[in-house]
Amino acid sequence: MAVAAAQKSREMFAINKSYSIENGYPARRRSLVDDARFETIVVKQTKHSVLEEARQLANDASLATDAAVAHFASQLQRQHLDQINDQYDDQVFESEGKSIEHDHENDVESSESSEPSSDNDSDAGLTEEEVLLEKAASQDKDAEMAVQRATLVLRLREGINSLARVLKVIENGKGNVVHLESRPSKEQGVQFDILAKVDMTRKDLLALMKTLRQSSTLASITILAEDNIDVKNPWFPRHARDLDNCNHLMTKYEPELDMNHPGFSDKVYRSRRKEIANIAFDYKFGDLIPIIEYTADEVSTWTAVFNNVLDLMPKHFCMEYRNAFKMLQDDNIFTADKIPQLKDMNDFLKKHTGFTLRPAAGLLTARDFLASLAFRVFQSTQYIRHSTSPFHTPEPDYIHEVLGHMPLLADPSFAQFSQELGLASLGASDEEIEKLSTVYWFTIEFGLCKEQGEVKAYGAGLLSAYGELLHAVSGKPELRPFEPPITAVQPYQDQEYQPIYFVAESFEDAKDKFRKWVSSMSRPFEVRYNPHTQRAEILDSVEQLNNLMTQLNLEMLHLNTALNKLKMRSG
Repeated sequence: MAVAAAQKSREMFAINKSYSIENGYPARRRSLVDDARFETIVVKQTKHSVLEEARQLANDASLATDAAVAHFASQLQRQHLDQINDQYDDQVFESEGKSIEHDHENDVESSESSEPSSDNDSDAGLTEEEVLLEKAASQDKDAEMAVQRATLVLRLREGINSLARVLKVIENGKGNVVHLESRPSKEQGVQFDILAKVDMTRKDLLALMKTLRQSSTLASITILAEDNIDVKNPWFPRHARDLDNCNHLMTKYEPELDMNHPGFSDKVYRSRRKEIANIAFDYKFGDLIPIIEYTADEVSTWTAVFNNVLDLMPKHFCMEYRNAFKMLQDDNIFTADKIPQLKDMNDFLKKHTGFTLRPAAGLLTARDFLASLAFRVFQSTQYIRHSTSPFHTPEPDYIHEVLGHMPLLADPSFAQFSQELGLASLGASDEEIEKLSTVYWFTIEFGLCKEQGEVKAYGAGLLSAYGELLHAVSGKPELRPFEPPITAVQPYQDQEYQPIYFVAESFEDAKDKFRKWVSSMSRPFEVRYNPHTQRAEILDSVEQLNNLMTQLNLEMLHLNTALNKLKMRSG
């Protein structure tokens, strides 16, 4: 239910503000990093205004009716569940302190005081009541009265004896406690953290939450959803088809919004951009990739950039790119006089690394773009930059995607690095999305690597923009070794060439360092991609881990058998 409610909420939410300086966008040129920062600000502003209205209504006793519940839910549907409040480090805990088995016969008969807390300990984002109301909006009316299991984390200000009063309140509220654990709290001013699993109806649970929040005994109360996942974690796609739900968050770059855009005064170009964008908006998972009939003017722009890449590639591009480029030429996909179709590029990548391509109308939000990579899906535009500016474009276009990104996605090691970056983004906080976007910027967009003692380019922004490429290898900018914790917080330059670039020893070295850094992220669960089902699986149960270990053992058996046969053959 939590996943369904979050998905429902997401479908109703969109960033309506344009990505512009006037609306608080931190730069004049779009980039994944600034997108992430802007989206964090806008989402928090939207949620704050909605929550203030919901809380005012909640304080009005005359609105404590089904109509009020419906009103709250309709308001909350417009929000996004993107890591709204401070991180809750330990959503679920095993018994580090003593385990308590609750016996209803031994309950203390005294009832909990209803005296309000002297200090306001409300959450900074969505309260649990509001999350429950949002969940109710995605269910029918009967679901409100159905008994469900909820996991509560209670933080006791007083000693463990005060727990008896809390349990009595739960019992009086028609709740049945089925599991209970406690441990000494790490939080200042709190003595114990209590994890309680309770069976009760949503309506009674909502009333219980309101009652417990008024207790001076509790510093705070948090509710967890099924599968030990906090209800406040952001929705993220679990299957490649769920990327359809990211489409409504996509923002089209309209040339008429920027007077500096090369196509600002070209009505024909703006109309062409709109035509191709609409084709991408109509695309759904499983559809055939649309064919675009490119004009002679667009092919001429492609030819100019393609020939420029041919000139620069032998000296400045990494070996993995050169190898993939040659394979594309051998397959007659890369030629100077023809723009490759997205379908042909998709078939090529799928054959070599399993990556697939999906039409995009423009720039996605940072979170959704990174999430696509987790499924080995690259979201690609299909429009071409304006012909008056063949070697520069203010936003990614199809030439940038095809000549910058796609060749390296045919390299297994680079493809794996891209996917791991995407997997790390699933369920990450807004702050971590900003850091992951920065790592993406300094690697996949503007990364350098070592090759036989020389520095070569592998970032798409360098491979498809010869001006910045020549600057990067000129000796003028500072070159630093790639270290994810440092790279993730490095400010970048969006108006001019970068003063700092990060150099990886190799793709394998970059992956190893990235994995170590990701393991320290605050996300309370691990995610893996299952290529057989095309699903992102949350590893949060012993059964799942056992199944995965069985699969790995089988793979190891095959490898060991193959190794033994090779030894026998050589002997």
